Amino acid sequence: MLKLSFYELNTIDDNKLDFAVIACRYNKKWIYVKHKKRNTWEIPGGHKETNENIDTAAKRELYEETGAKKFDLYPICIYSVDRENDKSYGQLYYADVYCFGNLPDYEIEKIKLFDSIPSNLTYPLIQPTLLEKVKQFGVIK
Repeated sequence: MLKLSFYELNTIDDNKLDFAVIACRYNKKWIYVKHKKRNTWEIPGGHKETNENIDTAAKRELYEETGAKKFDLYPICIYSVDRENDKSYGQLYYADVYCFGNLPDYEIEKIKLFDSIPSNLTYPLIQPTLLEKVKQFGVIK
């Protein structure tokens, strides 16, 4: 059983936040990424590194996973994913991307722009709910 919960910003210590997830758009289309080892699409994001704060992690992950060079980044909320014996926290962001550089040669094979959420998601029990939360927040232009 998986439970997704949401919290206001700054209500969970930064040192407990493990993930930064960035729902992002370019020219009013949603940006999804395909990991080299998967055949599914996902919202850009990833783990916070040692001694890194969550905002820095979000900026780094957005660049590493999409090649985004110029963007506006908005923190939305904190979320948790509660599995049977495991609970992890992350921070959800929204970004308007204005300019891409080359896609760094890390984990991501390619990016693709979508009008709506793709059907073949890596995390189908989590990502649609995160995207809805972003849409409710009111930062989308």
